[in-house]
Amino acid sequence: MGSEPRRPTAIRGARLFDGTGARLLRRPTVIVDGTTIVSVESGGEPPAGTTVVDLGDVTLLPGLVDTHVHLCFDASEDVVGSLAARDDQAVVASILEAGRASLRAGVTTVRDLGDRNYLTLAVGERPGQPTVVVAGPPITTPGGHCHYLGGAAEPTERGVRAAVREHVERGVDVVKIMASGGALTPGTKQERSQFEPDILRAAVDEAHLHGLPVTAHAHGTSSIADALAARVDGMEHVTFWAADGVDQPDELLRRIAELQIVVGVTAGVAPLAGSPRQPEVAARLPRIVENQRRLWELGAPIVAGTDAGIWPAKPHGVLAYAPTRLTDIGMSTVEVLRTITSVAARVCGLEHRKGRIAPGYDADLLAVEGNPLADLGALRRVRAVFVRGTAVLL
Repeated sequence: MGSEPRRPTAIRGARLFDGTGARLLRRPTVIVDGTTIVSVESGGEPPAGTTVVDLGDVTLLPGLVDTHVHLCFDASEDVVGSLAARDDQAVVASILEAGRASLRAGVTTVRDLGDRNYLTLAVGERPGQPTVVVAGPPITTPGGHCHYLGGAAEPTERGVRAAVREHVERGVDVVKIMASGGALTPGTKQERSQFEPDILRAAVDEAHLHGLPVTAHAHGTSSIADALAARVDGMEHVTFWAADGVDQPDELLRRIAELQIVVGVTAGVAPLAGSPRQPEVAARLPRIVENQRRLWELGAPIVAGTDAGIWPAKPHGVLAYAPTRLTDIGMSTVEVLRTITSVAARVCGLEHRKGRIAPGYDADLLAVEGNPLADLGALRRVRAVFVRGTAVLL
């Protein structure tokens, strides 16, 4: 005799945020068959023939989506040195541990915007791991920001097109290019551009030719302007970093909004004794937030990417600390919840299966104690996590 077929699961809670709506569904029951949500009901008893998981006084939400992480970085004091000291097998092991840490915090989908030598491609959708959208090593200049990840390309049209084609052949989901320098690479500076505008445009054109979106690491005003002119799909950080502060170019802010370029706000810092915010960031933060608030007012699409893994206050799974920044730039509570679920899923190209609790979507569910519409801190009180229908924390 064969074994009995697996029964659908009925997951119950007190409240439900579906990823898009403005109100909570009361007394929800989410029916999951295998990896997929098949129905969402309110009130009443679970259907006969289901395995009931009653979580009690919790709010159910879609699993959170972090649009900017680095799974190969271990959130140590010296992430670059730590990475260099590990061979590929050890890096893959740490990538998997970073994935598990993300899941424990309710982050069920991540977009990895910079790994070493495409190692994150080994993760895919392994059991017990989040869904990973992979960029591979970011394309950069020789000696440029994050060159040690393996993505350095000759800064010519031919060079960047070849680099993009290599990424396509390796099977990435998105192309990341370093339009400016960054803090993790001595010899580069955030305010300085790394590629000439026509070179950036060649990289974007090549990626689009192969059906891939491009997001640009862009801190300085010139690199932001160049990335915008190249028609990237998104930009990360967008701090308008200057050598002596932060620029505030209103016309450029307006242009970003007009073109609907996705802005990845770097948000989410865990409280950690002995690891203060970098002073050069702290000094600039009020104006950075002011620019981000202006972008939001102008209607620019904004998502939260934590940059998880890059230092101790950004451990993997830190996304639940991002709402503080998002409210600072003017989002309402429900807009925050949409931003880290359905909006982020759309930016990752997964709007057809992630970021919502609805029939046909992946059964990625987060259960938290309390009501996040009343208190966004509830996102950090994780009660249960399901990824593609399987409980990873219960």
